[in-house]
Formats: sequence, C-alpha cells, structure tokens
Amino acid sequence: MEVVISAVLGDVISRSISFFVDRYHRLQTGGAEQSLEQLRSVLLRIQAIVEEAERRNITNQAMLQQLDTLRHGMYRGYYVLDVFTCRGHSDGDAAAKDEVSNHSFVLSRFNPAKRLHLSAQSPQNMVFDGKGLNELRKALCGLEMIVTDMAEFVVFLKSYPPVSRQPCSSYLFSDMYMFGRHTEYERIVSFLLQIGPPGTGNCSVLPIVGPVRIGKTTLVEHVCYDDRVRSYFSSIVFFSGDDLECMTVKANTLQDSGVIKYRNGASDGRLLMILELIGDLENETWGRLCSSLSHMAYGSKIIVTSRSERIMRFGTTQALQLNVLPQEAYWYLFKMVALRSAGPEDYLQLSSIAMEIAAELNSSFSSAYIIGTLLRANPVVWFWRKVLEHIREFTAKHLLMFGEHPISLLQKDQPIYIWRMTGNSEALMVIAHRCYQVCSPQQEVPKLTLHDIVCGRAIPRGKFEFLAWKSHIPPYYSYLMSCSIMTSRRMVVKKKRSRLHSI
Repeated sequence: MEVVISAVLGDVISRSISFFVDRYHRLQTGGAEQSLEQLRSVLLRIQAIVEEAERRNITNQAMLQQLDTLRHGMYRGYYVLDVFTCRGHSDGDAAAKDEVSNHSFVLSRFNPAKRLHLSAQSPQNMVFDGKGLNELRKALCGLEMIVTDMAEFVVFLKSYPPVSRQPCSSYLFSDMYMFGRHTEYERIVSFLLQIGPPGTGNCSVLPIVGPVRIGKTTLVEHVCYDDRVRSYFSSIVFFSGDDLECMTVKANTLQDSGVIKYRNGASDGRLLMILELIGDLENETWGRLCSSLSHMAYGSKIIVTSRSERIMRFGTTQALQLNVLPQEAYWYLFKMVALRSAGPEDYLQLSSIAMEIAAELNSSFSSAYIIGTLLRANPVVWFWRKVLEHIREFTAKHLLMFGEHPISLLQKDQPIYIWRMTGNSEALMVIAHRCYQVCSPQQEVPKLTLHDIVCGRAIPRGKFEFLAWKSHIPPYYSYLMSCSIMTSRRMVVKKKRSRLHSI
C-alpha cells in the first residue's frame, strides 16, 4: 500500500512540477511575443515620423537634433528586434551550427546574446529567460518614451515646407543615398546659406575632420548637388593639397583653377571653395591663401576636409567631426544592402548570418557595400555561411600576425591577404597592397572584380588590379585594389629567411 501511495504521490508531484514549468514557459513566451509585436508597432510609428521629417526642409538645428535622436532610436529598436528574431532562428537551426562549428555565436565582437541572455526554440516559439525579457521590455519602454516626447516635434514639423526629394529609406534600395549623415548634411547646408557678418574678412571657414574613408568627400559632394547651395553660389571649386600653388593667385582667377564643380553667373559672384587635405596645413600657407582670398565676394565660404584634427584651428565656426556609425545604425545599413534580394523563405536564416558578418566588418562604410553587394548577388544560405567562415578566419589571421584588423591595415595602405572560397587558398595567396579610388566616369576600371577573386575564377599572375566596388552616388568613386600573387613556395622561402635573420 505504501508503495502505491508513494508512486501516486510521486506522479502527482511530477505532474505538478511539469504543469508549473509549462505554465511559466507559456507566460514567458506570451510576454515575449507580445513585447515583440508592441516593438514592431512602435517602430512603424517612429519610421513614419522619420520619413515625413526627411521630406521637409527643416532649418532649425534643435529640430534636426531631435530628428537625429528619433532616427537613432529607430536603428536601436530594429537592432533589438533583429537580435531576438535572428538569435531565435540561430538557436533552432542545428545545421547552421554544424556548418560553422569552429566559430561559436559567442565569439561575435558585439554578440547580442551577451547582453540579452536569450534562448529560443524557434522563430515562431521563442522562449526568453527573465533577464532577456526585461531587456526587451526596457528597449520597448525607451522607444515609447521617445515617441511620447516627440509630440511637439510632430506639431512643429508641419510648419516646414516639403522638399522635392524622397525619404532616405527609399534610396537605400537603389544605393543612391549616403546613409547616416542627414544631420551633418543639413548642418553644412545651414552654414553655407547663413547670412551674417563673416568670421574672417569676407570668408567663413568650416573644417570637416574624420578618419580615412569615413565619407568626408562624399558628404561634401552631396551638399554641392543641393539646389539651395547651387542657387546661392556663383561657383563651386574643388582643390586638393597639391593645388595650393593655384590658390596664391587673385580671387577672380580662382574660379578658373582647380576642378569646377558648378558655375552659376546669377549669384552675386559668391564662391564656395572646397579644400581637401590629407593631413595638416602650415600656418604660413594658410595665411597666403587667406590673403589671396581677401577680395572674394561677400558671402563666399570655404570648406576644409582632412584626417587631421589640427585643421580645426582654421575654422570660423565649430568643426564638424565625422565618426563611424554606431553598431545599430551600421547593422541597419548592412541588412538593407545585403538582404535586398533575399527571399521570404530564407530571410530569417540569412539575417542571422548577416548579423554575424556585419560584426566582423569594423563598421567600415566601404566594407558594408563591398561585402553586402557580394552577398546580395548570391542570396544562398550555404554561400553566406562560407563567407562568414572565411571572413572570421581572415580577420583572426591578421589580428594574430599583425595585431590589427585587416580593414584598419588597408586604411593605412598596408598589405593584407585576400580570402578566397575555392581552390587551395594557402598555396596561392592574393595580397592586396593598397586600396584606392578613382572617379568612374573619367577613368576606366578593371573588368576583374572582387567576385571573381573570391569565387576563384581565373586570377592573373604577377601584379594586377581588380574592382572591389563601384559607388552609385556622387562623386561616383570606383574602389580598386592593387594586388600580387604569392605562391606557397615563395612564402616558405620568406619564412626561412626571416628565421635566419632572427638567428
């Protein structure tokens, strides 16, 4: 009898535990799904406000700052949403784990699971632990507060006239928009059109600084295409550091020097001069330049771009500093470029892989478009997994050998190894010595592309160049890489020589 009672009692306890565990999981799942739906709803509202604002000619700097806050909140919200959905799909996909078995999800540089503590069974039935669910609700609460605080912003927005341009989000689908620089763009335009006492003589100066390939030239080029700017200035002239000798002549001949971007004889002779430097400029040279510009028409402006922060001392207004995108904004850009041609049946799986690839790209603008375009041309799961595997090995190899990310090395014009998906990549190494850009309409570009190199098509022997990516936005740069081939035999000889030198 005692045995029967014990068995019945054990069964009751077991069923009770199972009931409460199952109920807990249902509550957690229901809470997560409800929060995700609320997050999607809030993001749609924010996106509608952002797109409406981008259709308006907003001139107030405080309004632009609020728009920037709203836009970055949208990026963060979509990032959190994708983290949960992609991580849920990744955990439920055993094949994906096996395919890239040597590289755990935990190894990601900005692994979302480290902060969100999420564990999921499948995209349709995700189960979060308590901390992960709290993180999701915290993100949702933050976005709802942003929307509430933007009530006055929406009211004031209606007072600004519409402009004849599409919202930024629509351009992402045609590669015709410079992503993530709307606030900086409007600040430059505001500086150029500002009417008031000039800062130095007859000319005001705006310095723009930022690291290599951050988008300084592209941003200024976009501003030069703005109708408001073109109707205000008589001429827009571009100079490089090598053209400084041309700037010591009189102002009325400056418009015939350098590269003339635009000319309009009906704008009171105002000149916009764009000076692109790599490093610093000596005070004596700058003094000669200012002296030669003393006769420029009232309202003329100078924009100076450089990698060096030392040029900020030449500014008559606060310098504009361009930084890399936050990881949330970078992911938003990368998924728009890479996932454009993904089918609905593979979208979640490809999104999960794409998020891991984006983590390896060091927030590089050019890499987002180069790798994103490569992925978009091959929207196949196995191809994307192989790309992820090779990029991780490629990055780890350079960090081990040189102590720096390969993109950082390339930005310093230092050689890197190019990864390839087919053939014996160890026996035949492609070395990229430098990456540089040319203006596509003026110069011919190689027919050999990055896709040819990566996918293992016929590779020339000796030294050669290939096209990494062609931009579809002004100034329409084509990014080329100068390369050479190194065989395993040459690498062995070099290693032996280095050992002898060390002895």
